[in-house]
Amino acid sequence: MNDVVLTLNAGSSSLKFALHAVDAPLVPVLRGKVTRLKRAPAFSVSVPKEANLPLPTLALDCTHEEATVILLDWLTEHAAQHAIRAVGHRVVHGGTIFDGPTRVDADKLAQMAELTPLAPLHQPHNLAAVRLIAQRSPDLPQVACFDTSFHATQPEVNRLFALPYDMSQQGLLRYGFHGLSYEFIASTLPEHLGTEADGRVVVAHLGNGASLCALKDQKSVATTMGFTALDGLVMGRRSGRIDPGVILYLVQQRGMSVPEIDALLYQQSGLLGVSGISNAMQDLEASDDPRAKLAIDLFCYRAACEIAGLIPAIGGLDALIFTAGIGENSAATRQAICDQLSWLGVEVDRFANENGAVVISTPEASCKVLVVPTNEDAVIAQSTIRIADLT
Repeated sequence: MNDVVLTLNAGSSSLKFALHAVDAPLVPVLRGKVTRLKRAPAFSVSVPKEANLPLPTLALDCTHEEATVILLDWLTEHAAQHAIRAVGHRVVHGGTIFDGPTRVDADKLAQMAELTPLAPLHQPHNLAAVRLIAQRSPDLPQVACFDTSFHATQPEVNRLFALPYDMSQQGLLRYGFHGLSYEFIASTLPEHLGTEADGRVVVAHLGNGASLCALKDQKSVATTMGFTALDGLVMGRRSGRIDPGVILYLVQQRGMSVPEIDALLYQQSGLLGVSGISNAMQDLEASDDPRAKLAIDLFCYRAACEIAGLIPAIGGLDALIFTAGIGENSAATRQAICDQLSWLGVEVDRFANENGAVVISTPEASCKVLVVPTNEDAVIAQSTIRIADLT
């Protein structure tokens, strides 16, 4: 049997999974996902592509917990040649407590649960999988890998809100997210940039959830998401940065409740809210509706503005990296963002951009522009192997 670690990444409506060999964790031996949970869920396997594995059918109202049970049973039956030695979980919020991956025990699980109000769409699902596996296999090591940890290197001034300082001391800070993705991209910079890997880099993680991270010396210096994963860029369903006075107005003048505002900002806004069509960039790009174009234009404009806003934190821009679903797959989005940053020395080669090149900037551009696929699973797998002492 082959020794592997199982990685689980529970999103707001999905469950991604992968098996990674303990002796070769970068490339998964099996990878798949359950999507559209609670609304016509689908179970799929993308690695190995040639496998003809029977896939389970899920009920229309299948929850994250039910999907996890189905997945574990499916792995027991159809991946029996692999011995799972540990499980690594993406956990969105580590607060000020966790600045790196950690082995989970009852006390740490309770500490993570206390952070649920800071990541209400993800933390409950992250932790539900941990609890379920602990009940089924109490002796199986579990490791939590936090999206916030990568940003612990930021200077205090970049993490503060202009609130009374004692509130900051109590944890009202800019934490930042997508840290596992940024950690992977940072690890690849020497391969792609050589001696410039320690330079001034902005990574654009653009997907249904979207953020930016400014790097120097391959470490996080500033990022666009803040106290929650609601801040910063326009996203699929999330509003991104918004005047806090809008919230006060909605409460005081429109009489909206907290749950109504929560639903508005997390589920009904972003690309979906502006377009009225879809939260998916590919759907909007295929539409001739003027509001679809407006949503795309707003997404790209805000991204360009926020990239420019990170420049003071790192003193310039040597490289811009696009990653994640939209960043890796939408040439039109990359082009539109870069066209608004020409004053920073950003210039895209249209042919390279439209034909899947890694480097899409022109040779004479002063800022390199690259498209680099992210791999959060590999980061989780490597951390799990190390923390569970499987080497």
